[in-house]
Amino acid sequence: MADARLVDKKALFSDFAHILDTRVLRALADLGFAKPTLVQSKAIPLALENKDILARARTGSGKTAAYCIPLVQKVLNAKSVSAPQDGPSSSTRALILVPTRELSEQVSAHLRALLTYCSDEVSVCNVCSGTTNHLQRTLLSDKPDLVIATPSRALALMRSKALSLSSLETLVIDEADLILSYGHDEDVRHIFGDGFLPKVFQSFLMSATMTEDVEALKGLALRSPVILKLEEDEDEAANLTQYSVRCAEVDKFLLTYVILKLKLIKGKCIIFVNDVERCYRLKLFLEQFSIKSCVLNSELPLNSRYHAVQEFNKGVYDYIIASDEGVGKAEQDDESDEEEAEQEEEAEFTSTQRESKPMATEAKEEDPGPSRKRKHPEASTSTAEGESSSKSSKKRKRHHKDGDKEFGVSRGVDFVDVSCVINFDLPTTSRSYTHRVGRAARAGRTGMALSFIVPAEEWGKHKVVGRVESTKKDEKVFERIEKEQAARGSKVKEYVFDMKMVEAFRYRMEDALRSVTKSAIKEARIKELKTEILNSDKLKAHFEDNPHDLEYLRHDKPLHPTRVQSHMKHIPKYLLPKIAAVQNEASSSSSVPKDDVGFVPFKKGASRGGSARGRGRGGRGGSSRGGKRKSDPLKKFGK
Repeated sequence: MADARLVDKKALFSDFAHILDTRVLRALADLGFAKPTLVQSKAIPLALENKDILARARTGSGKTAAYCIPLVQKVLNAKSVSAPQDGPSSSTRALILVPTRELSEQVSAHLRALLTYCSDEVSVCNVCSGTTNHLQRTLLSDKPDLVIATPSRALALMRSKALSLSSLETLVIDEADLILSYGHDEDVRHIFGDGFLPKVFQSFLMSATMTEDVEALKGLALRSPVILKLEEDEDEAANLTQYSVRCAEVDKFLLTYVILKLKLIKGKCIIFVNDVERCYRLKLFLEQFSIKSCVLNSELPLNSRYHAVQEFNKGVYDYIIASDEGVGKAEQDDESDEEEAEQEEEAEFTSTQRESKPMATEAKEEDPGPSRKRKHPEASTSTAEGESSSKSSKKRKRHHKDGDKEFGVSRGVDFVDVSCVINFDLPTTSRSYTHRVGRAARAGRTGMALSFIVPAEEWGKHKVVGRVESTKKDEKVFERIEKEQAARGSKVKEYVFDMKMVEAFRYRMEDALRSVTKSAIKEARIKELKTEILNSDKLKAHFEDNPHDLEYLRHDKPLHPTRVQSHMKHIPKYLLPKIAAVQNEASSSSSVPKDDVGFVPFKKGASRGGSARGRGRGGRGGSSRGGKRKSDPLKKFGK
């Protein structure tokens, strides 16, 4: 549900009865949408007038419904106009481009909810779902009215002729400020420049921020657009309280344990890390203290990721540990390119939004011949740097082969009622930081963000917790974050811990970290994938034909299971700070008053009453009055 302050109090969805179908209005009523938000009340009439729209509104303002409702209505209008004798005129009329596969699932679910009463007339196909390529091509051969895809997936299908957009009427780019930063820039340029789209079509650009990426897309996709700017940045900044803590790598685990176990943060919490291995290390660490959490990373299949988000939103888990490694690296490259451009002061490239590629082509033009050979002594350092950067880029590519390139959680995924965001690992760019902390304080609610910063002198000292390369430049990145947040009117405060009180928990933290070994992390990663294999619908037929494979998987036990110590679940009273309330009364006797403890027997069942003592198993001999012994039935057998 959108924020009450973002709702247009003067308008009702029933006011759109002259332009919206009654079936769409009925579906909106079922969803509980009585009044449109500001962006919806402005965008829906303009969209149905076939005008290009650039809408800028913050997260939680109802941008998805603002373009989904007009898309459904336009398809219904087109089908009502076409004559019945012409036969079924099936063609793809709208394409929705989203940056991540998780967001494609959400948009698909929202569209299907709107089509509750007209699903037989309007068809939707999400080509980013976990279905096979063959099944996707079969679905696309029916030419669905609405197609949802990421740019890379849409381009691949268009090149293979599986997706035809010759009759396209509307193109939507959701989260436009993220489409290019997720590495889709080349795909988007090919979609617009390789002749896949018709000459005339309507375009929507939906974005939370106005960046250079949005300006570039605006030039590519829009023609004299109507620009809707709904400014609520001041309210959002006031609702979000931001803190930072400078600490060593080990102290991150210590502070996270203390914060979560003592319930210093109430409500749902997203913990961001920069590495998949780090994701499982933190999960296993928290499990040592019986703190349940779920993980979300690019290594998991789409169905598992979607299920984890649903479980978190339903309240099954209060804590979700999300690795944001893919987006951080992509944006880090862009920001480092910008810094190099500023240092070199090349004014001719400042107008372009992607500076690294023109610089590379310029270098090739100036340097004919084999550029990787050493030509001048002074150029040796630059070539060495080029070789090292190429090696690092190869490593990054090799690393991303294991994960999903279209995975991202800092934006796009719909997390519900998040009260806190913990940047366990600081993001690599200020933009990524803004996207992360934007998951809290949504829809008018208050929230907080806490970021851990590793000083340069502390980095790499504690090898037992692993080293994340991205945290090496935390201080430089945090300077950029502070500048950007100050420009937005918000301030990152320093969160002060009394380390003397926290030190009492250190031995427990170190004991838990010793249990989280590399082999335990590997087993945890394998367990997640094994669970997905066992629950996979695609492999059901394989397991039916090969039942032994299923038996092997079910009976395959971890070789090095994590050692969980039961006493770590509770916090002794002597460890609790004086200012904190006692959280677990279970450590003390709950049923017996503190003043009168009474006799404590050695046996559990001995205190249930003296008459039951010596009466056999379970103490059920009280019914035999007078203490008369029962006769043995075997002795009477021969009589």
